Amino acid sequence: MEKHVTAVETVEEKTDLSTGIIYRRRIATCQNVIPEILRKVSVLKVSDIYLEEESWLNMRKRKMSMKTHCLTWTQYASLSEESVFRESSENPNWTDFTQKGRISVTGAGLLNCVLEAFAQSFLKQGVKKGIKIMETLLQEQFG
Repeated sequence: MEKHVTAVETVEEKTDLSTGIIYRRRIATCQNVIPEILRKVSVLKVSDIYLEEESWLNMRKRKMSMKTHCLTWTQYASLSEESVFRESSENPNWTDFTQKGRISVTGAGLLNCVLEAFAQSFLKQGVKKGIKIMETLLQEQFG
């Protein structure tokens, strides 16, 4: 449901029979969203960016955890995100959502700060989109 994601491939899926936890590892192919002006730097001039997402779904505890990190440009940048969806302690019909992200760019000289600021802005927008997508999915499922 995210317009920049062009493909998602599940590369591993297993269920722990003792806990019931479903584990999935997926690779997402995304369009490069770095502005053209920054793509003048040859290493940034790629059409696709690859992300690895791992998720753990525990239906017994009504909790899902996800970790995502960028597989592209690993020698220059580290981008990662952790999200947790769980039943609210205030109301079992509500969902508590927490998300943390980390961005670090090295080896790009003066562009380090510019690239970090762009990535931070893009990830903040992604959080808002992610919440909207999740609300849409839940509305379709339970609405």
